[in-house]
Amino acid sequence: MTDLYKFIRSLPKAELHLHIEGTMEPELIFLLAERNGIELKYNSVEALRNAYHFDDLQDFLDFYYEAGSVLLREQDFYDLTWAYLLKAKENNIVHTEVMFDPQTHTSRGVPFSAVIGGIYRALADGYEQLGISFRLILSFLRHLSEEDGFKTLAEAAPFQGWITAVGLDSSERNFPPDLFANLFDKAQEMGFLTVVHAGEEGPPENIWAALDLLKASRIDHGNSALEDPDLVDVLGIYEIPLTSCPLSNLRLKVIQKMEDHPLKEMMDRGIKVTVNSDDPAYFGGYLNDNFIAVADALQLSKEEIVQLVKNSFEASFISDGEKRTFLKKVEEAAGI
Repeated sequence: MTDLYKFIRSLPKAELHLHIEGTMEPELIFLLAERNGIELKYNSVEALRNAYHFDDLQDFLDFYYEAGSVLLREQDFYDLTWAYLLKAKENNIVHTEVMFDPQTHTSRGVPFSAVIGGIYRALADGYEQLGISFRLILSFLRHLSEEDGFKTLAEAAPFQGWITAVGLDSSERNFPPDLFANLFDKAQEMGFLTVVHAGEEGPPENIWAALDLLKASRIDHGNSALEDPDLVDVLGIYEIPLTSCPLSNLRLKVIQKMEDHPLKEMMDRGIKVTVNSDDPAYFGGYLNDNFIAVADALQLSKEEIVQLVKNSFEASFISDGEKRTFLKKVEEAAGI
């Protein structure tokens, strides 16, 4: 184990861009398929793992939604979330903001209550037993209609106290943020914060729309922001965070090699960028793996790594007091 890896492992971290369905390892898929009587087209865990090769975001999403079909009962969602929390503990994650896609499941007849019930119960147990604090983000699927989003928002209303923010994910091409302006207006009227996937495979205009129309507190990905100097200035001046996902960007060919990742340039240009794992079961690594990959490729200093970790706490949806407590722990671990 290198000194850099030891240093990264030693730092308490927050994760802000994590899709819980994207943490489903092949072993768990097989376990749930057997438990729920679902026949998979792969004859072994290894064969399934070997299928984790994607040409682009849509190719991945097709596989992602198919794998999600094994999730049927509240206990399935609990087991999925608990498995992630154990990984989070290994990665020294002390705060996580988990996204979930209810439409992936309610469209198959799974009750909304079963989805959120299993996820939330596991997160609550993770806080009590593992010391990992959390926030929950309901993500709408942008390839579905705004009308379907309103239906999901209504289903979420009884659980409003469990959900901090709403988000927008799935394929960015042909589905710009302005298609969901009314939905996000309603979500904000209900008291939800908003985050938006933008600028991953789409242009800077999508980031502008996410900020101006959907009032996003954070931009998920945001790679194309650097193409627009005015946008870079706005992100920096107003300290609007970007939740970057290096290994995801590499596996989905958003970048061709890790040395091309825009993270360091974002930092150098004053953007509050963070490191996250996105869908770690599919993209080759959890949070520490993402830090190691990008730190090695971009030759980040320990000071820059510490700043990235601090950025994640500062960009989180926890209280200012909680942020100060976590930031102090980061500095203590880094020997500052």
